[in-house]
Amino acid sequence: MSGGNTARRALTVAGGAAAALALWAAAGPVAGLDLAAETGGEVRPVGAGPVVGASLIVGLAAWGLLAVLERATARPGRAWTTVAAAVLVLSMIGPLGGAADGASMAVLAGMHLVVAAVLIPGLGRSARPAPRRETSIPA
Repeated sequence: MSGGNTARRALTVAGGAAAALALWAAAGPVAGLDLAAETGGEVRPVGAGPVVGASLIVGLAAWGLLAVLERATARPGRAWTTVAAAVLVLSMIGPLGGAADGASMAVLAGMHLVVAAVLIPGLGRSARPAPRRETSIPA
């Protein structure tokens, strides 16, 4: 992977986290919503640290998956985008089922969507096909 591609991917991952944090700040501190999620039968506030941390972990995992697909498939961008879309759909189970209230559900679901809106096109467009291996046919 070229240095420019590495920088682009790092900025994409950071951008996903920044987008989630911006939505969290707009809904929480700015609008005054008390964002909360129910985990283990206990309602807990959703703070900036977990929002950024989870976004970065997901972004780095997405980058790692893309790197594996670049080595294993002829069309890594397409394969990665398909997997990423499926992961997004599955990730929506969390906010839709674990939010403490309707406002938290909407904002948490929105955070999942904004992170995906940054990561899916940003990383997908950076995909490089696996190098073709030349096969020699014995004469």
